[in-house]
Amino acid sequence: MAHNRSPTPVSWWFSSASPHNLGKHGRQIWTVFTIRIGLHRAVVVSSWEMAKECSTANDQIISLELLSNSRLELLKDVRASEVVTSIKELYKLWAEKKNESGLVSVEMKQWFGDLTLNVILRMVAGKRYFSASDASENKQAQRCRRVFREFFHLLGLFAVADAIPFLGWLDWGRHEKTLKKTAIEMDSIAQEWLEEHRRRKDSGDDNSAQDFMDVMQSVLDGKNLGGYDADTINKATCLTLISGGSDTTVVSLTWALSLVLNNRDTLKKAQEELDIQVGKKRLVNEQDISKLVYLQAIVKETLRLYPPGPLGGLRQFTEDCTLVDTMSLKAPV
Repeated sequence: MAHNRSPTPVSWWFSSASPHNLGKHGRQIWTVFTIRIGLHRAVVVSSWEMAKECSTANDQIISLELLSNSRLELLKDVRASEVVTSIKELYKLWAEKKNESGLVSVEMKQWFGDLTLNVILRMVAGKRYFSASDASENKQAQRCRRVFREFFHLLGLFAVADAIPFLGWLDWGRHEKTLKKTAIEMDSIAQEWLEEHRRRKDSGDDNSAQDFMDVMQSVLDGKNLGGYDADTINKATCLTLISGGSDTTVVSLTWALSLVLNNRDTLKKAQEELDIQVGKKRLVNEQDISKLVYLQAIVKETLRLYPPGPLGGLRQFTEDCTLVDTMSLKAPV
């Protein structure tokens, strides 16, 4: 519930080009306003200042616990080890499948996807399921790979009911049935992670670096927030981090590689910078990034030309708060 709120842009509901008008309202009239989506009232922000306030000052679990600089620093070895492991698997794949000319084709989008998902899964739940060589097959890994790939496939699908709700009963393409089945499987996997973390904590075998699920358990400590129990919030937050942090990264990496390979001068300059700043006797590490100015420019230009669709995840206020000193928001009971 919101008090002292900016007016709802009524004309938006009756326009044939509603997304465009909503964007226009945000840019020209209000930087923050509310709209009603079914039974729920949502707050829309359209400036980076407001987005920052919602993601930091009003989202302290994420900004101070899960994604704080100190937490990310503690998990830097996870990211580094996954890169090394993935490169070793890529070399093994080349050694096994190279042709007479010593070449092998690699689907880099899938390789980026496996690498990114492994990094995020290890940071979130301490798990690793994806492998370029598929050397370590087991039923749990196979199941998780299948469910996660189905999940990301469904994220990009268009369902008729999303645009025309009263046609939802038709379920064209059987998307709703598949969504429900995948949601049950995703919840089952997350529940297994949660129970494993709980058993490890109860047994006292908790000496390794804490992942996000461990941190969420400590922060929530059995509390109910916004009408949901701690386990549900923990699972939902972890799955949101996985979905929001994987596909966007893969898209950006794939575009960056494609653009560099199609601009040989740019590729040569990037290689020269790496040779000068890092050398050829070790891998690039995160501390080197500040010195790789040209590589940073490549990444920024890629994001400018082909920005990935933001998957921020839904957020719900659990406590009363104020935005821009004028809009007071009441937490749901």
